[in-house]
Amino acid sequence: MKFIETLKLALAAIWAHKLRSALTLLGMIVGVTAFVVVVSLIEGFNRYVDEKIAGIGAKSFTVQRFNPLEDFKDTDTIAAAQRRNKELTLDDYDYLRERAQLIGKIGARARGTPSEVKRGDEVLEDVFVSGATANCVDIENRDVAEGRFLAEPENESAARVAYIGADVANKLFPSGNSIGQEITIRGLPYRVIGVEAAKGTVFGIPQDTFIVIPLKTYSVNYGGLIRQRSLYFIATSITDEQFNDAVDESRFLMRVRRKLGPNEKDNFGIVTPDAITGLRDRIFGTIFIVAIAVPGIALIVGAIVIMNIMLVSVTERTKEIGIRKSLGARQMDILKQFLVEAVTLAIIGGAVGIFLAWVVGAIVTWWFFPTYLSILAILGALAASGGAGVASGIFPAWKAARLDPIEALRAD
Repeated sequence: MKFIETLKLALAAIWAHKLRSALTLLGMIVGVTAFVVVVSLIEGFNRYVDEKIAGIGAKSFTVQRFNPLEDFKDTDTIAAAQRRNKELTLDDYDYLRERAQLIGKIGARARGTPSEVKRGDEVLEDVFVSGATANCVDIENRDVAEGRFLAEPENESAARVAYIGADVANKLFPSGNSIGQEITIRGLPYRVIGVEAAKGTVFGIPQDTFIVIPLKTYSVNYGGLIRQRSLYFIATSITDEQFNDAVDESRFLMRVRRKLGPNEKDNFGIVTPDAITGLRDRIFGTIFIVAIAVPGIALIVGAIVIMNIMLVSVTERTKEIGIRKSLGARQMDILKQFLVEAVTLAIIGGAVGIFLAWVVGAIVTWWFFPTYLSILAILGALAASGGAGVASGIFPAWKAARLDPIEALRAD
């Protein structure tokens, strides 16, 4: 029997019992939907991290007080790092800038502080205000939509100027024309010199509600650059090929400045893009395995349900099998008929599951963060559902093929 004829028989049998077929597919649909959603979420998050790393410069690294990969493993390492690691200072920044030979650019930043921002009657609460040196615009690859970023003379003179995010600009200046206008941050007036292009949200958290002011202005108006306002440095190498050497040189200079012995642990942290992606892979590698196991169970349950229904179908259609055999159908023809029917059921369930996963992914992308439905995930889901169909259909098909035609014709 030709495969197309076998497929037509399978589809006709499925269509003849529409409700039963739909209920049979529920387990497969749930399993495939969960599988594809998990894969698209993780793939979307990985792409987002890679995109952000590319945005801040794939060949830039950060010098900061702590190394999250080493110092935050458990409560003991956190406590030890808090005792050992010192806050970075502007003197450390000047030391690196003056002595490093392999660093192309190095900028200094201070972590943000939630602040009240006003313009007229409009008030914004909890806007993160941070400090930065002028060259951070190039190191971080900032996308300036209007105006410009901070200038070095403004940092040296501790000028009260502000570079603002798109949400801040839209709320304080709904009619536009924010450049050159005045806003009040913590009761002090600042002149807006630039607006950054909108970046949207991540995990539902807005990325455009921020203000950057000159680092020295931040230090004067907010207090010392310690604890929640801690200082950190962002640097690039002269060339991409010398990136690792620049990281090693920075570590050597910091150790020399802090007079650390050969056997003493770093009392500072250096974070590279490779370290970030490595941490992401370690964390999400485990999560991925666990997350895939759950829809895997649903797929197994779905396969068991299909097997059960196919066994019932064989019992119900015993007389049909006997008639087909009496008319010349071989065991292989009967085997193929029921096996194709089981696989078709499973693939239909897989296709519906993929569609539902696409809908869920679109909703998550709209409200939270981007997801990515890859061709590999789709093919994997179809292969998994098809494999489940083969596994669940092989025994009922074999049982149907082994029926004695005389006994089958006698069945009621």
